[in-house]
Amino acid sequence: MFDKILIANRGEIACRVIKTARKMGIRTVAVYSDADRDAVHVAMADEAVHIGPAAAAQSYLVIEKIVEACRQTGAQAVHPGYGFLSEREAFPKALEAAGIVFIGPNPGAIAAMGDKIESKKAAAAANVSTVPGFLGVIESPEHAVEIADGIGYPVMIKASAGGGGKGMRIAHSSGEVAEGFARAKSEASSSFGDDRVFVEKFITDPRHIEIQVIGDKHGNVIYLGERECSIQRRNQKVIEEAPSPLLDPETRRKMGEQAVALAKAVNYDSAGTVEFVAGQDKSFYFLEMNTRLQVEHPVTEMITGLDLVELMIRVAAGETLPLTQEQVRLDGWAVESRVYAEDPTRNFLPSIGRLTTYRPPEEGRQGAAIVRNDTGVEEGGEIAIHYDPMIAKLVTWAPTRAEAIAAQGDALDAFAIDGIRHNIPFLSALMAHPRWQEGNLSTGFIAEEFPNGFVAPEPAGAVAIRMMAAAAAIDHKLNQRKRGISGQMRAPGLFAFEQDRVVILAGQSYPVTIEPEGEDLIVTRDDGTSLSVASAWRPGEPVWIGTIGAERVAIQVRGLLNGVFLQHAGAAAEARVYTRREAELAALMPVKEQAGSGKQVLCPMPGLVKQILVTEGQEVKNGEPIAVVEAMKMENMLRAERDATVAKIHAKEGDSLAVDAVILEFA
Repeated sequence: MFDKILIANRGEIACRVIKTARKMGIRTVAVYSDADRDAVHVAMADEAVHIGPAAAAQSYLVIEKIVEACRQTGAQAVHPGYGFLSEREAFPKALEAAGIVFIGPNPGAIAAMGDKIESKKAAAAANVSTVPGFLGVIESPEHAVEIADGIGYPVMIKASAGGGGKGMRIAHSSGEVAEGFARAKSEASSSFGDDRVFVEKFITDPRHIEIQVIGDKHGNVIYLGERECSIQRRNQKVIEEAPSPLLDPETRRKMGEQAVALAKAVNYDSAGTVEFVAGQDKSFYFLEMNTRLQVEHPVTEMITGLDLVELMIRVAAGETLPLTQEQVRLDGWAVESRVYAEDPTRNFLPSIGRLTTYRPPEEGRQGAAIVRNDTGVEEGGEIAIHYDPMIAKLVTWAPTRAEAIAAQGDALDAFAIDGIRHNIPFLSALMAHPRWQEGNLSTGFIAEEFPNGFVAPEPAGAVAIRMMAAAAAIDHKLNQRKRGISGQMRAPGLFAFEQDRVVILAGQSYPVTIEPEGEDLIVTRDDGTSLSVASAWRPGEPVWIGTIGAERVAIQVRGLLNGVFLQHAGAAAEARVYTRREAELAALMPVKEQAGSGKQVLCPMPGLVKQILVTEGQEVKNGEPIAVVEAMKMENMLRAERDATVAKIHAKEGDSLAVDAVILEFA
């Protein structure tokens, strides 16, 4: 076994590998760029080596720098994590030449399966069912259009060396193919250093289901069940679960055996994932193979009880797999949410900045469920523009799918992040969505259910009642605190607050009576229904955790002028608590309308201006491309929202812009 390994990655996955190495008694070496000097993975590792500037192309993607870091520290092996060099055939070859072990598959397997075009050819040769498409290299937009016309629309344009949704576009017409081809090639080049793309048929209403495989250097390969990854946005996975609600044992066996046969055909000898696109009728087609550890591997670990990182390290050291296919057992259900630094109310555009608050939910067993949070950040850390916007992976396990979803919803409600925009409100709304809870999934789920983007719904039903009761309890606690301030004209004991109150939640009035009962409160509505409310919440804490009735509840709390902003179960609303007379007067106050500006095009997120596609004086039509802005290695096309004439351009290509910076003005 190795004494010391180097992790050629950063962030969450670097921390994940370090945890397992520490458990195995293996010393670790971290590498870091200028942007990651104070990162969590650097502090966690036993040693750390600086490898260059913030740009990945000058640091994490430079093979020579990784090899030199191994030489400096005496690391015997390298774990690549995911992304960066994890699927680059040249990397394990360079390590092998330097006498260093690659904790991943052999270079031949990467060459055969890591390249999306070559993997489809290999699958076809092995009589694996594949999606119709063109697997040759496409040299021009015109060629791409010709191929797409022959296949039939819709088609998917995809980077050969791609992953994580980068370098991928869906096109429904020849015009979209030409534009998508250019964007996919550009993203593929900047993210992977390889701009080759291919085109294949896009299966309508598909599901994305993948099989986890693991092999050793003695010819043994097994599969560890499947993961459902159909909840995607812009072809990037958002929520994953294991097992899939679609599959039955027989379909699972067929997919697993096919994945194993494919892995054995290329002598696969590490952890890898065979991805399939599946129809609602349980038909399935080979999509690609990822020759690395997947982002979503924790859900497989939770239902199998296996540590995939440990298995990778052991088979890389030459050990035989410790179990056979017959010994693999799937237990319970696991759900993973990817917590991203992005603004769901602005079409999920990336957000950067400092984490002024980062308080994840408590990990470990909670009743029948288990909560796990894989992360690489901490409070006070910075989310930079240079890398993937993932903050954490929140995972819950429970005996049943319904229980795992409920546990995930509770954990999201208890996850407090401030300083940047993030997608937790959206994830919470997904957990409460009836279609998701039913398991009626497809890769078009988000586009179909949120066609106009995401806006947190106003609370209703039981959610509104819980939020109302919490608002009343928070106001009572704040009033108690105010009466404890010294120097007031009347002593606290001589003053009693009115018990009759009105909670205004999202514009709805809830007349209530608030009565202390020991350490708890009794909140009684005018219709006579009462709720017992108990919590140890203190003013300033970002999450209110307590019980309302017999139910344990977590609610996000943010202070407002004379009120609080609450988020719970995907709903969000402002809440204010008044006396009955104050409520009467507040109802008479006019609502101030926000002024708008429709003559400017603002940068929707912090990013780099890649292209300005118009000139001053040019007339543009509604929907016409205006500019391309890149953030977190994803290119975003900005379009005109109305017919207009460009009056003045304020930005130029190469500019780094803050959110809401003016790009251009219309006349």
